[in-house]
Amino acid sequence: MEKEFLPKDDSHPIQLTSADIILRQQLENSISCYFYNSCDRTIQKLLSSCRWYILSHPNALTLVVECPDQITNWRVLQQIVPMAAILGDIISSAKIRVCPPKKQGLPFEMRVDELAVYRDRA
Repeated sequence: MEKEFLPKDDSHPIQLTSADIILRQQLENSISCYFYNSCDRTIQKLLSSCRWYILSHPNALTLVVECPDQITNWRVLQQIVPMAAILGDIISSAKIRVCPPKKQGLPFEMRVDELAVYRDRA
């Protein structure tokens, strides 16, 4: 049996209020702007050719990049290490998910705390 350590008033709500949703959207927008402005022009141009956004979850923040074609998908994957480094400077528990065009493969996902593994292979 699991004990509750916090009083009921201090625990998170079961259902989010509209204020919670608005605050989450503002947080995601702010982090998106900060991330984009921290990127160099090459990455900014690449992101501008994709649909990308930040999702905040209780366990991790996720940068989702949806690529319009396979060539762009490959270019994004080539830049995933520098993007992960920038995102890792913002929050260490973040992930990046690169999505190829629909029906053309599976998304690739990496955690920014795995960055050392990818740098060694690059």
